[in-house]
This record gives sequence, structure tokens and C-alpha cells, in this order.
Amino acid sequence: MRAMKQKIQRRVRRKKRVRKRISGTADRPRLTVFRSVKNIYAQLVDDHLGRTLAEASTLSKELRGGVGYGGNVAAAVRVGKLLGERALAQGIRQVAFDRNGYRYHGRVKALAEAAREAGLKV
Repeated sequence: MRAMKQKIQRRVRRKKRVRKRISGTADRPRLTVFRSVKNIYAQLVDDHLGRTLAEASTLSKELRGGVGYGGNVAAAVRVGKLLGERALAQGIRQVAFDRNGYRYHGRVKALAEAAREAGLKV
């Protein structure tokens, strides 16, 4: 249990270090990713207004039935595409990617690449 708590604390420390430099605006919102064991969540945030502009997750209505297990790379790809479509519908083309302290590989990387394929400049 203690090792897990330390792992989370290290991720939060990395997250704070990254968030000092990355900030979302209305023109270029911050694309932030959160991954749990069973699901993955992504949202576009305007930090100046403190508002979420778009969101997508494996628990979204569009994906809930078709994804199956939400903790794998295939689910992350679907979430990235859905978020990209929702962003483009609102006229958002560029985002600042916030990996939220996670390594850029696996599900986080798959989500970012799928958002790029959908038309976002990440």
C-alpha cells in the first residue's frame, strides 16, 4: 500500500512541475489526460476562465457500449478520436498537451496520436 501511495505522490509531483509551464487559453486549450485502471478520460480546459470546453472518456454515451474494457490502447484511441471531433466542432484546432505526470507511451500516446489524426494540432 505504501509503495502505491508513493507512486501517486511522484506522479503528482511531476504533474505540478509540468503545469507550471503549460496553461490553456481560449485559443489553445490544454488537453489533459487522466487514466485509471479501468477507464481513460480526456478534456480540453481553458485555464484563464477555469472552464472545460470539451471532454471525452470511455464512459461517454457514444463509447460506453462499443468500447468494452476501457483500460486498453484501443479504448484510448476511440477517446482521442471522439475528443478531436468534439474540439473541431467547436472550432478548436490547436491544443497544449498535458500528460498529467504520466509517461508518454501506451494509452496516453495512443490518445494523443488519435487526436492528431482527428485533426488537432497537439
